[in-house]
Amino acid sequence: MDIRRALATSVGMTLATTLLLGLGYPLLVTALAQALFPRQANGLHERGQQVGAGLIGQPFSSPGYFWSRPSAAGQGYDASASGGSNLGPTSRKLVERVRADVARLQATNPGVAVPVDLVTTSASGLDPHISPAAAAFQVPRVARERGVDRTVVERLVREHTGGRQWRLLGEPRVNVLMLNLALDRDYPVPAVSPGSGVNR
Repeated sequence: MDIRRALATSVGMTLATTLLLGLGYPLLVTALAQALFPRQANGLHERGQQVGAGLIGQPFSSPGYFWSRPSAAGQGYDASASGGSNLGPTSRKLVERVRADVARLQATNPGVAVPVDLVTTSASGLDPHISPAAAAFQVPRVARERGVDRTVVERLVREHTGGRQWRLLGEPRVNVLMLNLALDRDYPVPAVSPGSGVNR
C-alpha cells in the first residue's frame, strides 16, 4: 500500500469516526433524551429558574433544609468527578471525618442516633436520596427553622418517600431536592423567598 493511499484511509477514518461518534451519536442521544425523558434531561425548574436535577445530588447547608448525604465527588457533588473516597474502614482520615460529622449532626438533634447514610458517602458521590431514617432525623430541625409543626414536615417526608424500584430492588428512599422544593412551596423559611434555599 503506498503512503498516499494509507494517508487517505487514515484521514477518511478520522473524519468518519469524528462525524459519527463526535457529532452524530451525541445528537442522537440528546434527541432521544428530549423525546423520551424531557423532565430528567432538562432538570427541575421553579418559577422559570433551573434549581437542579432530581437524579443528581446537591449540597444543602441551611438549617431550614434537609441535608443530603456527604459527597466525595471532586469538591462534592461534581458530576465530572463522580466517585467515592476509596478510604477503607481503618482509614484514620475517614474515621475522623465521620466522627466530626456525627458530632455536628448530634448537635442539631441531641440524644438521637445519627443514621449511617448522613455520615457516609455513596459510591458515585452523586446520590440524590437519603433514607427515610435520615429524613426523620432531620425533621425536628427543619420544623423548628420553618416555624411549623413537626407533624406537617413528617407528612411531607412520607409523601416524598419512594418505595423499592419495581417493588424489588433497593430500599425506600427520599429525594432531598424534591422534598426541599415542596417545603419551599408550602412552608417557606421565614424571611427567605421560596426557592432561594436551593443549593444553599
